[in-house]
Parts: sequence; structure tokens; C-alpha cells
Amino acid sequence: MVDAAKLFDPLTTIRRRRTAPLVLELDLTEGMIDEPPGDPLSQIMAMRRQRLFDIVEGIRRGAHDPRVKALIVKIGSQSLGMALVQELRQAVAMFRRAGKHTVAWSESFGEFGPGSLPYYLATAFDEIALLPSGSVGLTGLRVENLFFAEALEKLGVDYQGGARHEYKTALNMFTERGFTDAHREASGRIVESLTEQLVAGISSGRDLSEERVRELIDQGPFLATEAVEAGLVDKVAYRDEIYSDLLDRYSADGTPAHLQYVSRYQRTRSLADRVSVAQRSGYVALISGVGQIVTGRSRRSPLGGGAVMGSDTVAAAFRAARKDPNVRAVVFRVNSPGGSYTASDVIWREVVLTSQAGTPVVVSMGDVAGSGGYFIAAGADVIIAQPGTITGSIGVVVGKAVLSTMLAKLGVTSDWIDSGNHAGMFSPNRPFSESEWERVNTMLDHIYDDFVGKVAEGRKMTRDQVHEVAKGRIWTGQDACERGLVDEVGGLETAIRIARDRGGLPPSAPVRHFPQLGPLERLIPAESSEDRTAQAQLRLSGWGPLAELSARLGLPAAGPLVMPGTWEIR
Repeated sequence: MVDAAKLFDPLTTIRRRRTAPLVLELDLTEGMIDEPPGDPLSQIMAMRRQRLFDIVEGIRRGAHDPRVKALIVKIGSQSLGMALVQELRQAVAMFRRAGKHTVAWSESFGEFGPGSLPYYLATAFDEIALLPSGSVGLTGLRVENLFFAEALEKLGVDYQGGARHEYKTALNMFTERGFTDAHREASGRIVESLTEQLVAGISSGRDLSEERVRELIDQGPFLATEAVEAGLVDKVAYRDEIYSDLLDRYSADGTPAHLQYVSRYQRTRSLADRVSVAQRSGYVALISGVGQIVTGRSRRSPLGGGAVMGSDTVAAAFRAARKDPNVRAVVFRVNSPGGSYTASDVIWREVVLTSQAGTPVVVSMGDVAGSGGYFIAAGADVIIAQPGTITGSIGVVVGKAVLSTMLAKLGVTSDWIDSGNHAGMFSPNRPFSESEWERVNTMLDHIYDDFVGKVAEGRKMTRDQVHEVAKGRIWTGQDACERGLVDEVGGLETAIRIARDRGGLPPSAPVRHFPQLGPLERLIPAESSEDRTAQAQLRLSGWGPLAELSARLGLPAAGPLVMPGTWEIR
């Protein structure tokens, strides 16, 4: 005979979940993505990757949901950029201001490796727990560059390059044996500014003086017990102990607290009101600009590796936003080290046209938005950056490797027939001639002058004022804000709030990745370049994980507006 009570167990469980106290969970060990993949293949591959917007919006919803009692986050050693960490810290701070409890835990904040940034994130929480076998790799920040000039010389490679101006150091890795004075000055200030932010955040979060935090940085890394004694960690415990303690604390009237991932919570809560609210009052369109900037369409490798931002794809998204009567404002999320000058100019133009058409454009900068990444942001109504965003780099660089000597050593020779004095100008088989250098310098001067002029126009500054903070120099978002290159320090939530306000939308107005296309729309060829589906025509890149290397070597994936280095701070 079947037990009737067991038959109804699933229904009872579902009812309890709908009413039980809720504890939100976030697992950052696999990192997150800053944009929704544009093609079906990438969407499948990224199904288990969490999106920044879903996390931030989910935490915001949870802060105002009476059912949600707490947030628990597992922090791994996966590298997260400084700006991304600050984005999450701000979301956690908002959650705490609503009176909700927060717990961060980790198996190890950098196991035999740097862990300063993961630990910096953890200090935004009420409570930090660490496994007994874990450690706190609080050792400070470091910028390290490799220089290949001597190696290239031994190989017989002559690397020729030009830049505007002395701080535009992208080619220094090929032409120098170490930091130049300008390179050291700019990079040194980046490390100094980021360290100031790191120390201030840990000091505030752990109730330690900044002087004490700097002392601890010089003494790290720490074993788990040492971290507790130093006040860096609240308790040492295993996962089962951490979770049972938190869930027991918020269980009520015999009903156990229910655990749910933040991204799952966000998607469930937003599904019902997504269409109806948008049709009634309009919405904010979120357009992503991620990766090296190139002409043509955006692309992503089926083999992995970063995204590439195509000017045609992003421009089509802005044109579609201007035509959509429900789009009241645009948030342009930029996370890019730059690339092609002409591609950057195409995107800049669409940003300006969108603003002039009466649709406000607010740029939200991610970990990096420099050189071409700043160029495309310069025409926006408002620019928002995190204190730790790497931005600026208003300058231009061009170069080529002359391989003829190396090839001759290998017994490889070349011969050519030219139809003009400059026909072989960009050939790797010979250096620039004097007249070719004149053309290179003319092009560098023109691009730099155009870049400075567009920034001056967008930022309401004089050319001289822009030139003083330009010269190819990179800045943190904090320093850029103090120099007028950024309007306000903040994250995606700040940009969305400003966009809603400028678009005349209520504080609860939805934000939608734009344009959102169904599977059928993706299969139907676009009517024209003005069609909203033109944005979805995404290419796959054959470079894959080698895309960044190909860009550094001057292959077609990038261009003259490129940031120096990779700028991964650990």
C-alpha cells in the first residue's frame, strides 16, 4: 500500500520553499562574465557562468525582499579584476545597509599564490570564514612587465615603432630593456592608487587602522590560525559547519531556511514583470562593449579565449536602440583595452548620434577601459568608472618588426618588385625609409589630435587640458575622476540609476541586454544594416586563446589605440 503522505512530499517541499526564509548563495570560484554571449554556441558554453548584471541586480532585489535574510559567498582564488571586485563590494554594502547578514568564506585566499584581491572582496562582508587548511595570501599588489628588446636583438629582429606621447608604452616591451622614466611613473602611480584603495577597504571592513593593514601586508601570507589572531578572519571552519550555522540561524517556526543561488533568484523574480513593465513605461538598454576593438562584427572563439568587440555589431545595437521607442536610455558597458582607430571612431559616432537623438548614454567602465576603450566612451553623456578601473591612455602607437636579419641567419631571403616608393612600407622585410617615417609621424599626429579633440568636446575641456592628462598615460578610475576624464566613481548600479533618472524612468524600471533576440530571429538573415538583428551576426574567431598574443604581435585583431600591457592586478 502506498503511503499517501509520501506522495504529497514534493508538493509540501515546494510550498515550504515559497514561504521559507531565503538565504542567497554565490559561488565565485569559476568567476563570472561581464556580457551575455551573443551566439547560441557561446550561450551553451557559458550556461553555468554567472553574469555580473544578474548578480548585482539579484543582490539588490534581495536587499528589498523581506523573505531574504542573508547572503553567503564562496570566494576562490580565481582572478577577478579590481573594478569587478569593487562592483561586488558595493552590492554587498547595499545589502548590508538593508539590515541583511553577509558571510564570505574561502577554502584559501590564494593557496601558495597572491590572494590580496580575493581577500579585499571578503572584507566587505559581516563575517569571514576560512578552512583550517587555508591561508590568507595578503601580500600586496604588483605590476610586472617582460621586456624582449635584448632577445629580439640577439635574434636579429629590429622592432620599429612610434607613439604619441611618452606615456604610450605599449611597444616598450619590444624596444626597451626595462621601464623608462615615464613608464615607471605611470605604472608606479597605478600600483600606489590601487594599494590605497585596497588598504582603505580592508581597514574599513576589518576595523583596523590603515597603518596596521600595511604592516600586515608586509608580513603576509598568513596561516588560518594566524589570520584569526591578526583579526583578518573571524573563524576557522569547514563548509558544513559554516552552512549549518547560517541556515540554522535563519530557520523559523520549524521551517528550514532555503538556499538559492543569486542568479537563479534574480531570473525567477524578474521573469514575470520583464515584458509588461517595459511596454508600460520603457526600459534601459544595456549594450556591451567587451574585448579588443576591431572593424567588422564581434567574434568569439569556439576554443575559448576572450571576446572581440566588432564596430559593426556595436554600432548596429546603438542604431536599433535609437529606433526603439521603449528604450529611454542606454547603459554602455565598456571593458576594453582598445584596438583599431577606425573601429573606435565608428562606435564613438553612434554613441554621439544616440545622445543627440535624445536617448541619454551612460558609460559604465569595467576593469579596463583605456585607449580605444576610452575613445568609444568619450561621446557619452556620463562616464562612470570604479576607483580601480584602468582607463585613460589617450594616445596612439604603431610599430612593426623587421625580420630580414633574422631570416637571413636562417638562410631565408626575399626579393620584391614595387610600384611605388612606399609600396613596401609595412613589409617586415625592411625598415621604414625616411619619407615613410614622415608619413608614420603624420598619421600618429593626426590620430592623436583627433582623439584629444573628441575627448575635449565630450568632456567639455580645452585641448590643452586634455593633453595634460593624455600623452598616452593610464590612470585609475579614482585619479581619472579627479582629472575630469570620469564623471563619477561607481559601478553598474550607479550607471543604471543615472540612466533611469536621465531617461525619465522610475527607480524600478527594468534593464534589458540589448537587443534581445529569440532563436528564430537569429536564424533569419538581417534585412539590412539598419535591422536590429544585424547586431546578432556574430563571427567565430580562429585565434581563440591566442587572440591577445596575436594583437600584441600586430596581427589584425587590434590597432593603434591599444593599452600597454595586460593590466591584470593580483
